Amino acid sequence: MLTSTQLPGGLNRLDLGTPDVAAAAAFYGGLFGWEFASAGPEAGGHGFLRKDGRTVAAVGPLTGEGASSAWTVYFRTTDADATARAVEAAGGVVRFPPADVFTAGRAAGFTDPTGAEFAVWEPRDTDGLELVNEPGSVSWIELYTTDGAAARKFYGSVLGWEGTDRPMGGGLVYSTVGPAGGGGGAHGGILQLQQVHLDAGSTSEWHPYFEVEDCDAALTRARELGATVIIPAMDAGGVGRLAMFLDPFGAPFAVLRSATA
Repeated sequence: MLTSTQLPGGLNRLDLGTPDVAAAAAFYGGLFGWEFASAGPEAGGHGFLRKDGRTVAAVGPLTGEGASSAWTVYFRTTDADATARAVEAAGGVVRFPPADVFTAGRAAGFTDPTGAEFAVWEPRDTDGLELVNEPGSVSWIELYTTDGAAARKFYGSVLGWEGTDRPMGGGLVYSTVGPAGGGGGAHGGILQLQQVHLDAGSTSEWHPYFEVEDCDAALTRARELGATVIIPAMDAGGVGRLAMFLDPFGAPFAVLRSATA
């Protein structure tokens, strides 16, 4: 489960890009009980997804030719401009440079050397996620990557992450990662794509895990609402019970009933 959204390098924002904001909000509302709140007429259709009045994510229409529906993970930074320079120095790509989002904060988007997109958030008026680790909110994030070693080196250099490699048997390695100074805690994992069998193919990508009270019930409900099941409900030793989907517009995500919940 997430250990901190307050430390630099930790997850502190989660955005969904989708071709139909209203339909996507209805899907996740039906699955997790989220409500959509518009960010205002000047926000271009963007808004917040809230659970019991607390922000669990943001959502907005797709921008850019050829963009596909996806969740974008944002990591906290104290200086978005310095992070952009670090990304380039470490071999990453700046997709959109640091820019002010009204008075809410400063954001920048990047692509890591293995092809996975992510972003950073430098908070000002808006700090970030207001609910994590509880049912209906994010409790873990995971990177499927074409090069685990390169990904660990990159994020360690750019965001100062610390990590632990955990043998999974059969030669598989799962790396848990988290911000420096987190007391050994973690917010996510890194797994090399060749070690798993997913319809996603060989594209590096981050995706979120949302905590649920009952994984099997969530799987049934997601399917009823139009999701495509990628990984049926399964137990992961010491982690919990999980399942993975594509939402009705193709954005990958997972649900998790944590063993420690």
